[in-house]
Amino acid sequence: MKQIIALASLALLPFSQVAAEGFQVNAQSTKQAGMGHVGAALKLGAESMHFNPAGLVYMNNAVELSAGVSGVFAYAKCQTGNETYKSNNTPSTPLYINAGFKIYDNLAAGIMINTPYGSSINWGNDWAGAHLVQDIALKAFNVQPTVSWKITDRLSIGAGLMMEFGNITLNRALIGPGAMTNMANSMMGPVLEKYPMFKPMVEPILTEMQRYDDASAASVSLEGKAGLRLGFNVGAMFDINDKFTVGLSYRSKVTAKVKEGDISLRYANKEHLEALLGNVNQLIQTAAAMGIPNLPQNGIHVPPLESGTFSAELPLPDNWNVGLTYRPTNRWTVSGEVQFVGWSAYKSLDVNFEPAAELGQYNIKAAKEYKNTRIYRIGTQFAATNRLDVRFGAYYDESPVKDEYLNPETPSMNKLGITAGLSFRPIQPLSVDFAFSYVTGFGRDGSYTDTDLLGLPRTFSGHYNAYALMPAIGISYNF
Repeated sequence: MKQIIALASLALLPFSQVAAEGFQVNAQSTKQAGMGHVGAALKLGAESMHFNPAGLVYMNNAVELSAGVSGVFAYAKCQTGNETYKSNNTPSTPLYINAGFKIYDNLAAGIMINTPYGSSINWGNDWAGAHLVQDIALKAFNVQPTVSWKITDRLSIGAGLMMEFGNITLNRALIGPGAMTNMANSMMGPVLEKYPMFKPMVEPILTEMQRYDDASAASVSLEGKAGLRLGFNVGAMFDINDKFTVGLSYRSKVTAKVKEGDISLRYANKEHLEALLGNVNQLIQTAAAMGIPNLPQNGIHVPPLESGTFSAELPLPDNWNVGLTYRPTNRWTVSGEVQFVGWSAYKSLDVNFEPAAELGQYNIKAAKEYKNTRIYRIGTQFAATNRLDVRFGAYYDESPVKDEYLNPETPSMNKLGITAGLSFRPIQPLSVDFAFSYVTGFGRDGSYTDTDLLGLPRTFSGHYNAYALMPAIGISYNF
């Protein structure tokens, strides 16, 4: 049973699902956070570089600078059996920095730094789903030089080169709470039923196993950095008339790759566990000699993964954005759009261990089978005074994860976001922006099946709920 514990530890590396839905982050502009994150058909100046590069050329000044940060306070709950568990997450802080430069009346360029992907969740070391995840953290950074050209007074196009890199950390149990006892009941039950005279020899070992009914006996930690990968962001914008504008943008898929990640192991009590597994393996040999079927031929072992490294790949999906903006008066702006997210590119997770001669036997391929999704957005802005703008918005975000692949790494579900924000200009070139978003998930049931210590299928099922609070602050200056 070479892959027993390796599969238990890595079959759901958190490249799978990490926050929007999947692991995409919608926090690229404080102004647009207040409008439901619309932007494909809006002329946002420097901040258009993310939403639609074609809007960059409509800058009103020679230079536009903006920066901002959000606080993502996410909470998740999992009910499995009679137990309810709540996550204890560290707030994440996605940020953005934009600089736009007007070269000619019909040409502009700029550069953007942001965090388009990332999330984190922490369920604790010893909860019932520790064999799937204890805690994870993923963050991807993007640097994007951009150019925008106004072809006619009504039509513009733009393009940006995405240069993305990031890092990832995962902790999960190799032998989770209760796994040892469950294994013993499955393995030794038939032995004791057929040979009750072995009960005095087996019972002390079962008692020792029960020490890990509420604790993870062994856990693995994976850390890796994804090297630089390139993609592109292109768009077009057209003014139908003075009141209506349409926009179309596309951000390409980028495949993040960890080529040489670090692996470490942790134990509740290493010496005790090694001695216990030695006794367990002696029982397995005895039971096998008696003809008991379906036993691991090589016993139960924690593989020496810490002696090597791992590599894996994660597709960051492509996005199509189609938007329409309506300006009924000089003070009101209303915009709506649909974002198509190409999650179907994520079919499976392949994890390879090096050196292959020693650890290649533990290589895994975990099916994901994500499906494409849509995000529906609407937002409005009202110029209350010459110095104050107020904004409101909402969006509906579909989950890419099917019921039979749902796991607690990120409790993926359809989500509704309600947003509000404002901008205040103490002096005309300076804008101070605030936004707040409340995101609530529509609770759902789901399950995930992996392999237990005996190599047999096991399914973790639960009912998941999640919500998030996202305050944001930004500042912009034009000259």
